[in-house]
Amino acid sequence: QVQPVESGGGLVQAGGSLRVSCTASEGTLSGYSVGWFRQAPGKGREFGATITWDSTNILYADSVKGRFTISRENAKNTVYLQMNSLKPEDTALYYCAVHLLGGIRSRDADFRYWGQGIQVTVSS
Repeated sequence: QVQPVESGGGLVQAGGSLRVSCTASEGTLSGYSVGWFRQAPGKGREFGATITWDSTNILYADSVKGRFTISRENAKNTVYLQMNSLKPEDTALYYCAVHLLGGIRSRDADFRYWGQGIQVTVSS
């Protein structure tokens, strides 16, 4: 059992940066692949980025590639999403999720454990 918990969201102006973090209030993130998803108001949940347990494989959605960076520190049981050059369309509830399957996954159905989400709002 793993319970992800997100932190670090907030309000930022367009063009600014923000870092959100994911840790676990129950269990550990170490040894598992972790992904970041987001859901904007009135839209479905979409994939953002994912990283394998050992950081050897990383995948980004086209919408965030080149602006967002996912990383992790297993010793701190934490996964980060550094978001730069933020746009108003990045405004969403951001979720951290863990999957127990091998390799890189981007489908939300493959992720078993989900955090409650944290709000990121980008003003124009």
